[in-house]
Amino acid sequence: MLLTLEKVLILKSVSIFKKIPEETLAEVAVSLKYVQAAKGKTIFTKGELGRSMYIIIDGKVSVHDGDHQITTLGQREIFGELAALNPEPRMFSVTALEETHLFRLEYETLHELIADHVDLATGIIQVLCQRLQSQPQ
Repeated sequence: MLLTLEKVLILKSVSIFKKIPEETLAEVAVSLKYVQAAKGKTIFTKGELGRSMYIIIDGKVSVHDGDHQITTLGQREIFGELAALNPEPRMFSVTALEETHLFRLEYETLHELIADHVDLATGIIQVLCQRLQSQPQ
């Protein structure tokens, strides 16, 4: 188990949380659920109803559609943020490529935090815009 201070330090190193004050991150930290995924474990499958986002503490995951790999994500990256904003079926599957440690942030918690801290919403919007801009036209 990580201490709240350790969680805050991890969150501060994640793109969507970089500009968020430490006091706000402490609130986020207590809401996080720790998830451990062994190599080869599917974290979620395309089509499942998503209601949470994940933050990779360490390890590596594959975002894929069947056998077609979309991308690989690693330490301090996030995935599932769209479902955490608007619960819907997952667009892709995510599988651990190695022993991976994650934080999971649930839809309800994220929305409560966004309602109280607009800077968190701004961070998420910035990440989503960057992802859209990096996709091929």
